[in-house]
Amino acid sequence: MLRLQNTQWIFIGTLLLFITATLLLLWGQYPIDLDTFESYLSYKLFNTQTTLDQDTITLLDNIILEIRLPRILLAILIGASLATSGAVFQAMFVNPLVSPGILGVLAGASFGAALGMLLTEAWFMIQLLAFSFGFIAVAFSVLIGSMVHNSRSSIMLVLGGVISGSLFTAFLSVIKYVADPYSTLPAIVYWLMGSLSMAELDGVLLISIPMLVSIFSMVLMGKYFDILSLGDEEAKALGVNVKLIKTLAIILATLASSLSVVMAGIIGWIGLIIPHIIRMAIGPSHALLLPLSAIVGALFLLLADSVSRLAMSVEIPIGILTSLIGIPIFIVVLKNARAAWN
Repeated sequence: MLRLQNTQWIFIGTLLLFITATLLLLWGQYPIDLDTFESYLSYKLFNTQTTLDQDTITLLDNIILEIRLPRILLAILIGASLATSGAVFQAMFVNPLVSPGILGVLAGASFGAALGMLLTEAWFMIQLLAFSFGFIAVAFSVLIGSMVHNSRSSIMLVLGGVISGSLFTAFLSVIKYVADPYSTLPAIVYWLMGSLSMAELDGVLLISIPMLVSIFSMVLMGKYFDILSLGDEEAKALGVNVKLIKTLAIILATLASSLSVVMAGIIGWIGLIIPHIIRMAIGPSHALLLPLSAIVGALFLLLADSVSRLAMSVEIPIGILTSLIGIPIFIVVLKNARAAWN
Protein backbone atom coordinates (compact mmCIF):
# COMPACT_ATOMS: atom_id res chain seq x y z
CA MET A 1 0.00 0.00 0.00
CA LEU A 2 1.18 3.50 -0.77
CA ARG A 3 2.45 5.04 2.47
CA LEU A 4 1.48 8.65 2.99
CA GLN A 5 1.98 11.11 5.82
CA ASN A 6 -0.97 12.04 8.01
CA THR A 7 -1.29 15.50 6.47
CA GLN A 8 -1.24 14.00 2.96
CA TRP A 9 -4.09 11.61 3.78
CA ILE A 10 -6.12 14.46 5.24
CA PHE A 11 -5.37 16.76 2.29
CA ILE A 12 -6.37 14.11 -0.27
CA GLY A 13 -9.58 13.33 1.62
CA THR A 14 -10.52 16.99 1.99
CA LEU A 15 -9.82 17.67 -1.69
CA LEU A 16 -11.95 14.69 -2.75
CA LEU A 17 -14.77 15.89 -0.47
CA PHE A 18 -14.61 19.41 -1.93
CA ILE A 19 -14.65 18.15 -5.52
CA THR A 20 -17.58 15.82 -4.81
CA ALA A 21 -19.56 18.58 -3.09
CA THR A 22 -18.95 20.95 -6.01
CA LEU A 23 -20.04 18.37 -8.59
CA LEU A 24 -23.19 17.56 -6.64
CA LEU A 25 -23.95 21.27 -6.43
CA LEU A 26 -24.09 21.28 -10.25
CA TRP A 27 -25.67 17.87 -10.78
CA GLY A 28 -29.35 17.16 -10.24
CA GLN A 29 -32.72 17.11 -11.95
CA TYR A 30 -31.81 20.59 -13.21
CA PRO A 31 -28.11 20.34 -14.21
CA ILE A 32 -25.98 23.48 -14.23
CA ASP A 33 -23.05 23.75 -16.65
CA LEU A 34 -19.67 25.04 -15.49
CA ASP A 35 -19.79 28.27 -17.50
CA THR A 36 -23.16 29.22 -16.05
CA PHE A 37 -22.02 28.36 -12.53
CA GLU A 38 -18.79 30.33 -12.91
CA SER A 39 -20.68 33.37 -14.16
CA TYR A 40 -23.25 33.07 -11.37
CA LEU A 41 -20.58 32.63 -8.69
CA SER A 42 -18.60 35.61 -9.94
CA TYR A 43 -21.74 37.74 -9.94
CA LYS A 44 -22.78 36.70 -6.42
CA LEU A 45 -19.34 36.99 -4.83
CA PHE A 46 -17.80 39.96 -6.64
CA ASN A 47 -20.82 41.63 -8.24
CA THR A 48 -19.22 41.43 -11.68
CA GLN A 49 -21.02 41.88 -14.98
CA THR A 50 -22.82 38.78 -16.18
CA THR A 51 -24.59 37.59 -19.29
CA LEU A 52 -27.20 35.81 -17.17
CA ASP A 53 -30.63 37.42 -17.13
CA GLN A 54 -32.46 38.13 -13.87
CA ASP A 55 -34.84 35.20 -14.26
CA THR A 56 -31.91 32.80 -14.58
CA ILE A 57 -30.19 34.30 -11.55
CA THR A 58 -33.37 33.95 -9.50
CA LEU A 59 -33.76 30.34 -10.63
CA LEU A 60 -30.14 29.59 -9.71
CA ASP A 61 -30.65 31.24 -6.32
CA ASN A 62 -33.52 28.88 -5.64
CA ILE A 63 -31.71 25.76 -6.86
CA ILE A 64 -28.31 26.44 -5.28
CA LEU A 65 -28.99 28.50 -2.17
CA GLU A 66 -32.40 27.14 -1.19
CA ILE A 67 -32.14 23.46 -2.14
CA ARG A 68 -28.73 22.00 -2.97
CA LEU A 69 -26.24 23.95 -0.86
CA PRO A 70 -28.10 23.49 2.48
CA ARG A 71 -28.46 19.74 1.86
CA ILE A 72 -24.81 19.36 0.87
CA LEU A 73 -23.57 21.27 3.92
CA LEU A 74 -25.91 19.37 6.24
CA ALA A 75 -24.87 16.01 4.77
CA ILE A 76 -21.21 16.91 5.35
CA LEU A 77 -21.85 18.02 8.94
CA ILE A 78 -23.98 15.03 9.90
CA GLY A 79 -21.76 12.46 8.18
CA ALA A 80 -18.67 13.89 9.87
CA SER A 81 -20.41 14.13 13.26
CA LEU A 82 -21.72 10.56 13.27
CA ALA A 83 -18.50 9.00 11.99
CA THR A 84 -16.31 10.91 14.45
CA SER A 85 -18.67 10.15 17.35
CA GLY A 86 -18.63 6.48 16.43
CA ALA A 87 -14.83 6.42 16.31
CA VAL A 88 -14.64 8.15 19.70
CA PHE A 89 -17.08 5.74 21.37
CA GLN A 90 -15.25 2.75 19.87
CA ALA A 91 -11.97 4.10 21.20
CA MET A 92 -13.39 4.92 24.62
CA PHE A 93 -14.98 1.48 25.11
CA VAL A 94 -12.24 -0.35 23.14
CA ASN A 95 -15.02 -2.12 21.28
CA PRO A 96 -15.46 -2.24 17.48
CA LEU A 97 -19.23 -2.81 17.76
CA VAL A 98 -20.01 0.47 19.51
CA SER A 99 -21.93 3.19 17.66
CA PRO A 100 -23.11 6.74 18.51
CA GLY A 101 -26.38 5.35 19.87
CA ILE A 102 -24.64 3.23 22.54
CA LEU A 103 -25.66 5.54 25.42
CA GLY A 104 -29.24 6.01 24.28
CA VAL A 105 -28.82 9.41 22.64
CA LEU A 106 -30.61 8.40 19.44
CA ALA A 107 -33.56 6.87 21.30
CA GLY A 108 -33.84 9.88 23.59
CA ALA A 109 -33.69 12.38 20.74
CA SER A 110 -36.26 10.38 18.76
CA PHE A 111 -38.64 10.41 21.70
CA GLY A 112 -38.11 14.16 22.18
CA ALA A 113 -38.86 14.90 18.53
CA ALA A 114 -41.94 12.68 18.52
CA LEU A 115 -43.19 14.33 21.71
CA GLY A 116 -42.65 17.72 20.08
CA MET A 117 -44.64 16.70 17.01
CA LEU A 118 -47.45 15.55 19.27
CA LEU A 119 -47.57 18.77 21.28
CA THR A 120 -46.75 21.54 18.82
CA GLU A 121 -46.28 22.41 15.16
CA ALA A 122 -43.35 24.76 15.88
CA TRP A 123 -40.29 23.13 14.30
CA PHE A 124 -37.90 24.94 16.65
CA MET A 125 -39.62 23.43 19.71
CA ILE A 126 -39.49 19.98 18.12
CA GLN A 127 -35.76 20.35 17.57
CA LEU A 128 -35.24 21.69 21.09
CA LEU A 129 -37.07 18.73 22.63
CA ALA A 130 -35.10 16.28 20.50
CA PHE A 131 -31.81 17.84 21.58
CA SER A 132 -32.84 18.01 25.26
CA PHE A 133 -34.04 14.41 25.50
CA GLY A 134 -30.90 13.20 23.72
CA PHE A 135 -28.84 14.59 26.57
CA ILE A 136 -31.35 13.41 29.20
CA ALA A 137 -31.05 9.85 27.86
CA VAL A 138 -27.25 9.95 28.09
CA ALA A 139 -27.40 11.47 31.59
CA PHE A 140 -29.70 8.62 32.61
CA SER A 141 -27.22 6.09 31.17
CA VAL A 142 -24.35 7.64 33.12
CA LEU A 143 -26.46 7.71 36.30
CA ILE A 144 -27.22 4.01 36.00
CA GLY A 145 -23.58 3.25 35.25
CA SER A 146 -22.44 5.09 38.36
CA MET A 147 -24.89 3.33 40.69
CA VAL A 148 -22.90 0.09 40.83
CA HIS A 149 -19.53 0.27 42.52
CA ASN A 150 -16.63 -2.14 42.37
CA SER A 151 -17.44 -3.12 38.80
CA ARG A 152 -15.96 -2.33 35.41
CA SER A 153 -17.21 1.18 34.65
CA SER A 154 -17.29 0.71 30.86
CA ILE A 155 -19.50 -2.36 31.10
CA MET A 156 -21.91 -0.61 33.46
CA LEU A 157 -22.00 2.44 31.22
CA VAL A 158 -22.94 0.29 28.23
CA LEU A 159 -25.57 -1.48 30.34
CA GLY A 160 -26.92 1.93 31.36
CA GLY A 161 -27.10 2.87 27.67
CA VAL A 162 -29.05 -0.29 26.87
CA ILE A 163 -31.54 0.43 29.67
CA SER A 164 -31.87 4.09 28.71
CA GLY A 165 -32.31 3.30 25.04
CA SER A 166 -34.96 0.68 25.78
CA LEU A 167 -36.80 3.04 28.11
CA PHE A 168 -36.99 5.90 25.61
CA THR A 169 -37.86 3.50 22.79
CA ALA A 170 -40.82 2.39 24.92
CA PHE A 171 -41.79 6.04 25.48
CA LEU A 172 -41.57 6.57 21.72
CA SER A 173 -43.95 3.64 21.18
CA VAL A 174 -46.43 5.27 23.55
CA ILE A 175 -46.24 8.52 21.54
CA LYS A 176 -46.87 6.61 18.32
CA TYR A 177 -49.84 4.83 19.89
CA VAL A 178 -51.60 8.03 20.99
CA ALA A 179 -50.66 10.13 17.93
CA ASP A 180 -53.25 11.01 15.30
CA PRO A 181 -52.89 8.21 12.70
CA TYR A 182 -53.83 10.53 9.83
CA SER A 183 -51.46 13.44 10.45
CA THR A 184 -49.04 13.25 13.37
CA LEU A 185 -48.13 9.55 13.18
CA PRO A 186 -47.05 9.63 9.50
CA ALA A 187 -44.90 12.71 10.23
CA ILE A 188 -43.22 10.93 13.15
CA VAL A 189 -42.59 7.76 11.15
CA TYR A 190 -41.18 9.66 8.17
CA TRP A 191 -38.92 11.75 10.39
CA LEU A 192 -37.57 8.63 12.12
CA MET A 193 -36.54 7.25 8.71
CA GLY A 194 -34.10 10.14 8.34
CA SER A 195 -34.18 12.90 5.75
CA LEU A 196 -32.19 15.97 4.76
CA SER A 197 -35.15 17.55 2.98
CA MET A 198 -35.80 19.99 5.84
CA ALA A 199 -32.38 21.63 5.44
CA GLU A 200 -32.41 25.44 5.35
CA LEU A 201 -29.27 27.50 4.88
CA ASP A 202 -29.76 29.71 7.94
CA GLY A 203 -30.48 26.75 10.19
CA VAL A 204 -27.54 24.75 8.83
CA LEU A 205 -25.12 27.64 9.33
CA LEU A 206 -26.37 28.12 12.89
CA ILE A 207 -26.12 24.45 13.83
CA SER A 208 -22.71 24.14 12.14
CA ILE A 209 -21.00 26.09 14.92
CA PRO A 210 -21.54 23.61 17.79
CA MET A 211 -21.18 20.63 15.45
CA LEU A 212 -17.82 21.80 14.10
CA VAL A 213 -16.61 22.63 17.60
CA SER A 214 -17.53 19.10 18.70
CA ILE A 215 -15.85 17.47 15.69
CA PHE A 216 -12.60 19.42 15.96
CA SER A 217 -12.47 18.94 19.74
CA MET A 218 -12.80 15.17 19.35
CA VAL A 219 -10.12 15.17 16.65
CA LEU A 220 -7.72 17.08 18.92
CA MET A 221 -8.22 14.45 21.63
CA GLY A 222 -6.87 11.70 19.37
CA LYS A 223 -3.62 11.12 21.28
CA TYR A 224 -5.54 10.52 24.51
CA PHE A 225 -7.66 7.83 22.87
CA ASP A 226 -4.46 6.08 21.76
CA ILE A 227 -3.42 5.95 25.41
CA LEU A 228 -6.89 4.85 26.58
CA SER A 229 -6.67 1.87 24.23
CA LEU A 230 -3.94 0.50 26.52
CA GLY A 231 -6.44 0.27 29.38
CA ASP A 232 -7.58 2.61 32.14
CA GLU A 233 -4.88 1.61 34.64
CA GLU A 234 -2.08 2.01 32.10
CA ALA A 235 -3.49 5.38 31.01
CA LYS A 236 -3.58 6.58 34.62
CA ALA A 237 0.02 5.43 35.08
CA LEU A 238 0.98 7.59 32.10
CA GLY A 239 -0.59 10.65 33.74
CA VAL A 240 -3.90 10.75 31.84
CA ASN A 241 -6.99 11.87 33.73
CA VAL A 242 -9.15 9.02 32.46
CA LYS A 243 -12.39 10.22 34.05
CA LEU A 244 -12.03 13.72 32.60
CA ILE A 245 -11.18 12.47 29.10
CA LYS A 246 -14.11 10.04 29.07
CA THR A 247 -16.50 12.68 30.39
CA LEU A 248 -15.43 15.17 27.70
CA ALA A 249 -15.67 12.45 25.04
CA ILE A 250 -19.22 11.56 26.10
CA ILE A 251 -20.31 15.21 26.12
CA LEU A 252 -18.79 16.02 22.71
CA ALA A 253 -19.99 12.83 21.00
CA THR A 254 -23.46 13.24 22.51
CA LEU A 255 -23.63 16.86 21.37
CA ALA A 256 -22.64 15.96 17.80
CA SER A 257 -24.96 12.93 17.65
CA SER A 258 -27.99 14.67 19.15
CA LEU A 259 -27.63 17.65 16.82
CA SER A 260 -27.49 15.24 13.89
CA VAL A 261 -30.77 13.67 15.00
CA VAL A 262 -32.27 17.12 15.53
CA MET A 263 -31.53 18.15 11.95
CA ALA A 264 -32.22 14.95 10.03
CA GLY A 265 -33.77 12.21 12.15
CA ILE A 266 -32.22 8.77 12.57
CA ILE A 267 -29.39 8.01 10.14
CA GLY A 268 -27.76 4.74 11.10
CA TRP A 269 -24.63 2.72 10.39
CA ILE A 270 -22.32 5.64 9.54
CA GLY A 271 -20.84 5.79 13.03
CA LEU A 272 -20.34 2.03 13.00
CA ILE A 273 -18.90 1.18 9.60
CA ILE A 274 -16.85 4.27 8.67
CA PRO A 275 -14.38 4.04 11.61
CA HIS A 276 -13.97 0.32 10.82
CA ILE A 277 -13.08 1.02 7.20
CA ILE A 278 -10.62 3.79 8.08
CA ARG A 279 -8.97 1.66 10.78
CA MET A 280 -8.48 -1.18 8.31
CA ALA A 281 -7.00 1.21 5.73
CA ILE A 282 -4.59 3.31 7.80
CA GLY A 283 -4.23 1.62 11.18
CA PRO A 284 -5.34 2.36 14.75
CA SER A 285 -3.71 5.76 15.36
CA HIS A 286 -6.52 8.10 16.39
CA ALA A 287 -4.54 11.18 15.40
CA LEU A 288 -5.29 10.16 11.79
CA LEU A 289 -8.30 7.90 12.34
CA LEU A 290 -10.55 10.65 13.73
CA PRO A 291 -10.04 13.33 11.02
CA LEU A 292 -10.28 10.73 8.24
CA SER A 293 -13.43 9.28 9.80
CA ALA A 294 -14.95 12.77 9.70
CA ILE A 295 -13.98 13.28 6.06
CA VAL A 296 -15.06 9.84 4.82
CA GLY A 297 -18.26 9.97 6.88
CA ALA A 298 -19.12 13.30 5.26
CA LEU A 299 -18.31 11.92 1.80
CA PHE A 300 -20.36 8.77 2.41
CA LEU A 301 -23.49 10.63 3.49
CA LEU A 302 -23.06 13.17 0.69
CA LEU A 303 -23.07 10.40 -1.92
CA ALA A 304 -25.90 8.53 -0.18
CA ASP A 305 -28.03 11.68 -0.16
CA SER A 306 -27.43 12.22 -3.88
CA VAL A 307 -28.59 8.65 -4.55
CA SER A 308 -31.67 9.14 -2.34
CA ARG A 309 -32.62 12.25 -4.33
CA LEU A 310 -31.84 11.09 -7.86
CA ALA A 311 -32.18 7.30 -7.99
CA MET A 312 -35.97 7.33 -8.20
CA SER A 313 -38.77 9.74 -9.03
CA VAL A 314 -39.51 10.05 -5.29
CA GLU A 315 -36.94 10.69 -2.59
CA ILE A 316 -35.81 7.65 -0.60
CA PRO A 317 -35.45 8.37 3.14
CA ILE A 318 -31.72 8.62 3.78
CA GLY A 319 -31.88 6.47 6.92
CA ILE A 320 -33.25 3.55 4.89
CA LEU A 321 -30.58 3.95 2.24
CA THR A 322 -27.66 4.11 4.70
CA SER A 323 -28.95 0.91 6.32
CA LEU A 324 -29.24 -0.88 2.98
CA ILE A 325 -25.70 0.18 2.08
CA GLY A 326 -24.23 -0.20 5.56
CA ILE A 327 -25.37 -3.73 6.36
CA PRO A 328 -23.52 -5.54 3.51
CA ILE A 329 -20.46 -3.35 4.04
CA PHE A 330 -20.44 -4.22 7.73
CA ILE A 331 -20.68 -7.94 6.97
CA VAL A 332 -17.54 -7.64 4.84
CA VAL A 333 -15.80 -5.48 7.44
CA LEU A 334 -16.49 -7.99 10.23
CA LYS A 335 -14.18 -10.49 8.54
CA ASN A 336 -11.25 -8.17 9.10
CA ALA A 337 -12.37 -6.50 12.34
CA ARG A 338 -10.26 -8.71 14.61
CA ALA A 339 -7.06 -8.00 12.68
CA ALA A 340 -7.77 -4.27 12.62
CA TRP A 341 -8.16 -4.11 16.41
CA ASN A 342 -5.07 -6.18 17.22
